[in-house]
Amino acid sequence: MALKKGDRAPAFTLYDTAKKLRSLNEFLGRKTVLAFYPGAFTGVCTKEMCTFRDSLASLESLDAQIVGISVDAPFSNRAFAEQNKLTFPLLSDFSREVSQNYCGLYQDFSGLKSYTASKRSVFVLDTSGIVQYVWITDNPGVEPPYGEIEKALS
Repeated sequence: MALKKGDRAPAFTLYDTAKKLRSLNEFLGRKTVLAFYPGAFTGVCTKEMCTFRDSLASLESLDAQIVGISVDAPFSNRAFAEQNKLTFPLLSDFSREVSQNYCGLYQDFSGLKSYTASKRSVFVLDTSGIVQYVWITDNPGVEPPYGEIEKALS
């Protein structure tokens, strides 16, 4: 079941690109955009994460930060971050538990039988971890509405 506006964001601890454990608690205190993406190095995911990268100054002016989450391994996320000059944390939900708790999963993603990936989704959390905005799509080819996300942060 997906999260709704007003829910407390479930706690999590996931590995970042340096194989360091990062928890939701360390991001609280600032508004946080959690962006779940199906797969590193895929066209729409690359475009989405680069759009967030390019809007970092705008997000920071709203006292907000971005955290990307996918089912990719830390090694893949690290190469993806390096190739695209992504300076915000990318976390690895390889067990798929956090994705399941937040947004659900695409089954047989990209036509690969039994491969599940995070649904493309965005959650805006306030400084105490309460969900202020939710966007989840069943179509992995659709980018999030960036204007709505900025509006939810301001």
